[in-house]
Amino acid sequence: MGLRVLLPTALRHLVGNEEEVQLSGGTVAEVMGDLVAKFPELRKHLYNAEGKLRNFVNVYVNDEDVRYLQDEKTPVKENDVVSIVPSIAGGSIAAIEQTFAGVELSNEEVARYSRHLIMPEVGMEGQKKLKAAKVLLIGTGGLGAPLGLYLSAAGIGRIGLVDFDVVDFSNLQRQVIHSTQDVGRPKLLSAKDKILGINPHIQVDTYETMLRSDNAMEIIREYDVVIDGTDNFQTRYLVNDACVLLGKPNVYGSIFRFEGQASVFYAKEGPCYRCLYPEPPPPGLVPSCAEGGVLGILPGTIGLVQATEAVKLILGRGRTLIGRLLLYDALEMKFRELKLRKNSSCPLCGENPSIKALIDYDQFCGITPPAPVAATHKEEAVDMTPEELKARIDGGTAPLIVDVREPHEFDICRIPNSILIPLGQIPARMNELDKNAEIVVHCKMGGRSAKAADLMRKSGFTNVLNLTGGILRWADKVDPRMPKY
Repeated sequence: MGLRVLLPTALRHLVGNEEEVQLSGGTVAEVMGDLVAKFPELRKHLYNAEGKLRNFVNVYVNDEDVRYLQDEKTPVKENDVVSIVPSIAGGSIAAIEQTFAGVELSNEEVARYSRHLIMPEVGMEGQKKLKAAKVLLIGTGGLGAPLGLYLSAAGIGRIGLVDFDVVDFSNLQRQVIHSTQDVGRPKLLSAKDKILGINPHIQVDTYETMLRSDNAMEIIREYDVVIDGTDNFQTRYLVNDACVLLGKPNVYGSIFRFEGQASVFYAKEGPCYRCLYPEPPPPGLVPSCAEGGVLGILPGTIGLVQATEAVKLILGRGRTLIGRLLLYDALEMKFRELKLRKNSSCPLCGENPSIKALIDYDQFCGITPPAPVAATHKEEAVDMTPEELKARIDGGTAPLIVDVREPHEFDICRIPNSILIPLGQIPARMNELDKNAEIVVHCKMGGRSAKAADLMRKSGFTNVLNLTGGILRWADKVDPRMPKY
């Protein structure tokens, strides 16, 4: 019996870049077994060491999460669609609790919002609700950019911005709230200028800080709706947990390459983020947008979905994404919807919650900074700096340089005399390399090459070093003429 298995972008490079495969089996377990038998490299991404599906990997049959059916024993039949939905990180009419008594619109505001005012679903009452609302945007990057522009235009009376980064040239491809003249400026200042330029009638609060467990509750407490525009798992879980503990709706979005996800997590009405993804993937297993890339238009689409959901929550109109996960594939120009359910065993919002306060999210996500250890012997070293590599090249004693990026990245820029073996091909192509040779591996920033070096050491390579900071640091420290991406 054949059926379709849909694969997310992050896993497609392991199956010949196919977006779906035809497999057989009578249960989810049999189908997944057939999948990893045909594509062995998928196993470590989908299963843990005990052979159990990882907690950050969800499997759906049609639009139902198998955890709420018969788990991996769920039967499947011909023409069923099995979807694998990893973290990239109700549906009731839910209105937030707020008051707009005493809020008035000036003549200028009436003119500004006239197209809202003539809609019966908004009207004067709805526009006053928007003016009274307080919305917090976590991040002013890809998702935060369209959110800031459109929510300010819609008349949200108070917008909070949390960010601590500065504008970089690489941001401009998608972060449309910033412009070329803003490069080098704090994103908060750039975003605030654009927001007030669109609508001077609103208040903009700025928090130039990393959201952490010691400040999240204090910042989030002030707002009615929180919108998650983050790009890392530790902040995403932090935002979710703080919103649940404070009773705030969390409007979620995530993006990667050509795919996006959106939902509303509101524990008063439905599931939270931990109900969907009980734990984060191990560091490095899910590539970031900086490593995997993202279509510049994609955050506009997902960010505007988030903005729409926030406005609906404030107005108390329509059917929100509470209890639903919206999946968007830009290549296919297709939206799909999956049902989400509240997990009664969720440690945060379940029947017997064990999480009563914010925790150490770096540690929860497996990001523990290593203690500095000085290498006393050459063989103990695990890294080489770009400056050291350049000196070796100039001195005629260059090691073998292996680039583990993808071919399209190699076309952008490369270190002279390096050879390309993408990370996904390292296990199959190690036999092309001398195990006793001195080898330096590198990628864009150092993450993928660290994984490659570890794989090679475990396979018997005796002298493998990782280039610190990757080719971006090479461009900064050695060759400033090299293009950066």
